[in-house]
Amino acid sequence: MNVSVLAGMVSTGLFAVSYLPMLLKALRTRDLDSYSLGYLALSNVANAVHSVYVFSLPPGPIWLLHSFYVVASALLLIWYLSFRSEPAGHPAPQQPQRS
Repeated sequence: MNVSVLAGMVSTGLFAVSYLPMLLKALRTRDLDSYSLGYLALSNVANAVHSVYVFSLPPGPIWLLHSFYVVASALLLIWYLSFRSEPAGHPAPQQPQRS
């Protein structure tokens, strides 16, 4: 394994781990008010277009990182649309807060 592949593997892991708190908070709180529909939609379109380039490359860490971004941005868009469509007066159940 050469240094560039190792660096790609390490950076892929770090980027994925850095996204997890954001995804978990969005899922737990169902609060995606800090995101706009335009941003989330454009991110998904950009990921789809960028996939043409990424998946033309030989398999490697970039495939994993890009796949993670595709899934993460798709989840955020899906959650944004579904959490915003919950009827008013019927909030999502909240998780008990830990001390």
